[in-house]
Amino acid sequence: MNTSPLEQLISLFAKLPGLGPRSARRLVLHLIRHKEKLLTPLVATLTQTGADIRTCSVCGNLDTSDPCPICSDERRDPSQLCVVEEIADLWAIERSRTFRGRYHVLGGTLSALDGRGPDQLNIDALITRARAPEVREVIMATNATVEGQTTAHYISDRLAGSDVHISRLAHGIPMGGELDYLDDGTLGAALKARLPVG
Repeated sequence: MNTSPLEQLISLFAKLPGLGPRSARRLVLHLIRHKEKLLTPLVATLTQTGADIRTCSVCGNLDTSDPCPICSDERRDPSQLCVVEEIADLWAIERSRTFRGRYHVLGGTLSALDGRGPDQLNIDALITRARAPEVREVIMATNATVEGQTTAHYISDRLAGSDVHISRLAHGIPMGGELDYLDDGTLGAALKARLPVG
Protein backbone atom coordinates (compact mmCIF):
# COMPACT_ATOMS: atom_id res chain seq x y z
CA MET A 1 0.00 0.00 0.00
CA ASN A 2 1.46 3.35 -1.08
CA THR A 3 1.60 6.09 1.50
CA SER A 4 1.57 9.79 0.73
CA PRO A 5 4.75 11.87 1.07
CA LEU A 6 3.17 13.57 4.11
CA GLU A 7 2.59 10.24 5.82
CA GLN A 8 6.13 9.16 5.00
CA LEU A 9 7.49 12.41 6.45
CA ILE A 10 5.42 12.01 9.62
CA SER A 11 6.58 8.41 9.93
CA LEU A 12 10.24 9.44 9.59
CA PHE A 13 9.95 12.24 12.17
CA ALA A 14 8.17 9.85 14.56
CA LYS A 15 11.33 7.69 14.57
CA LEU A 16 13.39 10.52 16.07
CA PRO A 17 14.14 10.43 19.82
CA GLY A 18 11.50 12.24 21.86
CA LEU A 19 8.95 12.37 19.05
CA GLY A 20 5.92 10.14 18.72
CA PRO A 21 3.32 10.08 15.95
CA ARG A 22 1.32 13.00 17.39
CA SER A 23 4.37 15.22 17.90
CA ALA A 24 5.61 14.29 14.44
CA ARG A 25 2.27 15.32 12.90
CA ARG A 26 2.40 18.70 14.68
CA LEU A 27 5.99 19.22 13.56
CA VAL A 28 5.22 18.38 9.92
CA LEU A 29 2.18 20.67 9.92
CA HIS A 30 4.29 23.50 11.36
CA LEU A 31 6.97 22.97 8.70
CA ILE A 32 4.37 22.99 5.91
CA ARG A 33 2.70 26.14 7.24
CA HIS A 34 6.11 27.83 7.20
CA LYS A 35 7.37 26.23 4.02
CA GLU A 36 9.54 29.08 2.74
CA LYS A 37 10.93 30.00 6.15
CA LEU A 38 11.52 26.51 7.58
CA LEU A 39 10.81 23.55 5.31
CA THR A 40 12.80 24.63 2.25
CA PRO A 41 15.93 25.64 4.25
CA LEU A 42 15.63 22.44 6.33
CA VAL A 43 15.57 20.26 3.22
CA ALA A 44 18.58 22.08 1.76
CA THR A 45 20.52 21.85 5.03
CA LEU A 46 19.74 18.15 5.48
CA THR A 47 20.83 17.43 1.91
CA GLN A 48 24.07 19.40 2.32
CA THR A 49 24.82 17.86 5.72
CA GLY A 50 24.17 14.36 4.43
CA ALA A 51 26.62 14.95 1.60
CA ASP A 52 29.35 16.68 3.64
CA ILE A 53 29.37 15.03 7.08
CA ARG A 54 32.38 12.86 7.93
CA THR A 55 33.43 10.73 10.87
CA CYS A 56 36.79 11.89 12.19
CA SER A 57 39.33 9.12 11.62
CA VAL A 58 41.23 10.20 14.74
CA CYS A 59 38.61 10.63 17.49
CA GLY A 60 35.27 9.53 16.00
CA ASN A 61 33.59 12.96 16.14
CA LEU A 62 31.27 14.12 13.34
CA ASP A 63 32.15 17.14 11.22
CA THR A 64 32.59 18.22 7.64
CA SER A 65 36.37 17.73 7.78
CA ASP A 66 38.60 14.77 8.63
CA PRO A 67 40.37 15.17 10.96
CA CYS A 68 37.79 17.25 12.79
CA PRO A 69 38.56 20.82 14.00
CA ILE A 70 39.17 19.55 17.57
CA CYS A 71 41.81 17.04 16.46
CA SER A 72 43.49 19.50 14.10
CA ASP A 73 43.57 22.36 16.64
CA GLU A 74 47.22 22.67 17.67
CA ARG A 75 46.25 24.76 20.72
CA ARG A 76 44.60 21.74 22.35
CA ASP A 77 46.59 19.74 24.91
CA PRO A 78 47.69 16.42 23.34
CA SER A 79 48.67 15.02 26.76
CA GLN A 80 45.02 14.65 27.85
CA LEU A 81 42.67 12.20 26.16
CA CYS A 82 39.02 12.29 27.24
CA VAL A 83 37.12 9.05 26.51
CA VAL A 84 33.37 9.37 25.91
CA GLU A 85 30.68 6.88 24.95
CA GLU A 86 28.94 8.84 22.21
CA ILE A 87 29.40 11.97 20.10
CA ALA A 88 26.64 13.71 22.10
CA ASP A 89 28.84 13.32 25.21
CA LEU A 90 31.79 14.95 23.43
CA TRP A 91 29.55 17.85 22.40
CA ALA A 92 28.26 18.17 25.99
CA ILE A 93 31.81 18.46 27.37
CA GLU A 94 32.72 20.97 24.67
CA ARG A 95 29.72 23.11 25.69
CA SER A 96 31.19 23.35 29.21
CA ARG A 97 34.32 25.02 27.76
CA THR A 98 36.47 23.59 30.55
CA PHE A 99 38.40 20.87 28.71
CA ARG A 100 41.15 21.76 26.24
CA GLY A 101 42.54 18.29 25.52
CA ARG A 102 41.64 15.72 22.88
CA TYR A 103 38.79 13.20 22.70
CA HIS A 104 38.08 9.59 21.81
CA VAL A 105 34.54 8.40 21.04
CA LEU A 106 33.93 4.72 21.85
CA GLY A 107 30.64 4.40 19.99
CA GLY A 108 28.78 2.92 22.96
CA THR A 109 29.49 0.77 26.00
CA LEU A 110 30.19 -2.87 26.70
CA SER A 111 26.94 -4.73 27.26
CA ALA A 112 26.60 -8.50 27.46
CA LEU A 113 22.81 -8.19 27.36
CA ASP A 114 22.92 -6.27 24.08
CA GLY A 115 25.71 -8.41 22.65
CA ARG A 116 28.19 -5.50 22.52
CA GLY A 117 31.74 -6.60 23.19
CA PRO A 118 35.10 -4.84 22.78
CA ASP A 119 35.18 -5.62 19.05
CA GLN A 120 32.01 -3.58 18.46
CA LEU A 121 33.52 -0.47 20.09
CA ASN A 122 36.41 1.81 19.16
CA ILE A 123 38.57 0.45 22.00
CA ASP A 124 41.62 -0.89 20.13
CA ALA A 125 42.18 2.51 18.50
CA LEU A 126 41.90 4.12 21.95
CA ILE A 127 44.54 1.81 23.43
CA THR A 128 46.88 2.67 20.54
CA ARG A 129 46.28 6.42 20.99
CA ALA A 130 46.64 6.24 24.79
CA ARG A 131 50.06 4.57 24.47
CA ALA A 132 51.44 7.41 22.31
CA PRO A 133 54.36 9.17 24.04
CA GLU A 134 52.58 12.55 24.24
CA VAL A 135 49.53 11.16 26.12
CA ARG A 136 49.95 11.51 29.91
CA GLU A 137 46.34 11.17 31.10
CA VAL A 138 43.26 9.27 29.95
CA ILE A 139 40.07 10.70 31.44
CA MET A 140 37.26 8.15 31.57
CA ALA A 141 34.15 10.26 30.92
CA THR A 142 31.75 7.36 30.51
CA ASN A 143 28.25 7.69 31.94
CA ALA A 144 27.60 6.74 35.57
CA THR A 145 25.70 3.61 34.54
CA VAL A 146 26.60 -0.04 35.08
CA GLU A 147 27.62 -0.33 31.43
CA GLY A 148 29.60 2.92 31.54
CA GLN A 149 31.49 1.86 34.66
CA THR A 150 32.12 -1.63 33.25
CA THR A 151 33.53 -0.11 30.08
CA ALA A 152 35.77 2.26 32.07
CA HIS A 153 37.14 -0.63 34.16
CA TYR A 154 37.76 -2.75 31.06
CA ILE A 155 39.74 0.06 29.41
CA SER A 156 41.65 0.72 32.64
CA ASP A 157 42.62 -2.95 32.78
CA ARG A 158 43.79 -2.83 29.15
CA LEU A 159 45.96 0.21 29.95
CA ALA A 160 47.41 -1.29 33.15
CA GLY A 161 51.19 -1.20 33.10
CA SER A 162 51.41 1.72 30.69
CA ASP A 163 52.84 5.09 31.71
CA VAL A 164 49.51 6.88 31.32
CA HIS A 165 47.57 8.20 34.32
CA ILE A 166 43.90 7.09 34.27
CA SER A 167 41.25 9.25 35.91
CA ARG A 168 37.46 9.38 35.91
CA LEU A 169 34.93 12.16 36.25
CA ALA A 170 34.30 13.19 39.84
CA HIS A 171 31.11 12.67 41.79
CA GLY A 172 28.32 15.10 41.14
CA ILE A 173 27.12 13.23 38.10
CA PRO A 174 24.18 11.22 39.41
CA MET A 175 24.26 7.43 39.21
CA GLY A 176 22.40 6.48 36.06
CA GLY A 177 22.90 10.01 34.69
CA GLU A 178 23.96 10.72 31.13
CA LEU A 179 26.38 13.48 30.14
CA ASP A 180 24.22 14.92 27.38
CA TYR A 181 21.48 15.81 29.91
CA LEU A 182 23.69 17.58 32.47
CA ASP A 183 23.99 21.33 32.81
CA ASP A 184 27.29 22.90 31.80
CA GLY A 185 28.25 23.91 35.37
CA THR A 186 27.85 20.37 36.78
CA LEU A 187 29.75 18.88 33.87
CA GLY A 188 32.55 21.43 34.15
CA ALA A 189 32.89 20.85 37.91
CA ALA A 190 32.97 17.08 37.41
CA LEU A 191 35.78 17.41 34.85
CA LYS A 192 37.86 19.66 37.12
CA ALA A 193 37.44 17.35 40.14
CA ARG A 194 38.17 14.06 38.33
CA LEU A 195 39.59 11.19 40.40
CA PRO A 196 41.97 8.26 39.72
CA VAL A 197 40.40 4.98 38.62
CA GLY A 198 40.99 1.95 40.82
